[in-house]
Amino acid sequence: MSKQDDTQRPICRDTALGGRLSPFKGQWPTVPESAFIFHGAQVVGDVTLGEHVSIWHNCVLRGDVNSIRVGERSNIQDGTVIHVSTRTFPTTIGRDCLIAHMAMLHGCTLKDRAFVGMGAVVMDNCTIEEDGMLAAGAMLTPEKTVGSCELWAGRPAKFVRMLTDAELEKNRSMAEHYHQLALQHKADAEGRTLDRPYP
Repeated sequence: MSKQDDTQRPICRDTALGGRLSPFKGQWPTVPESAFIFHGAQVVGDVTLGEHVSIWHNCVLRGDVNSIRVGERSNIQDGTVIHVSTRTFPTTIGRDCLIAHMAMLHGCTLKDRAFVGMGAVVMDNCTIEEDGMLAAGAMLTPEKTVGSCELWAGRPAKFVRMLTDAELEKNRSMAEHYHQLALQHKADAEGRTLDRPYP
C-alpha cells in the first residue's frame, strides 16, 4: 500500500453522540443503531454491543487481544475501563447489567442483571452470577465467583450477605432508568424536546 493510500484509511469513526469507534487489525466494533455511545467514549476492535446498550462519557472498551460482548440494555457508566486477557479470557457482559462509574473489568464474565459498584475492580476469570452485586470500591480477585443474589464487598472482596428483595427490585429497575436517561441525553444532543422529559 502506498503512503498516500495509507493516509486515506480511516483510523476512527465518531458516533452520532460524540463517542469514537476504532478498528484493531481491520476489525471494527459492531454497534446497533439503538446503542448510545456518548462523548469521549472509546470503543476499539472486537467489541459487540447489544440493542439499547449505553456507553457513557469517557469509557474505554478495548477489544484488541480478545473480545468484548455487552448484552441488551446494559449500561457502562462514566470513566469505566473494560479490557480482556490475551487469548485466554474475553469480557462478557449479559443483559440489563449495571456497571457504575470508574469501574474496571478485565477478562471476566457478568451474567444478566449483575451489578458492579463505583470504582470496583473485576479481575481475570471472575464471574458475577445473575443479580449478583459487587459493592463500590471492591476488588474481586482472579477466579472468584459472586453467586446469584449475593453481595460481596472489600479489597479483596468477600461474601457479605444475600441481597434483600427490595435491593434486588431496585437494582433491576436501574437498567430501565439508564435507558430512559440515555434517551434524554440523545434528545438533548439532537436539539429535540421530549414530550415527557426524564427524569
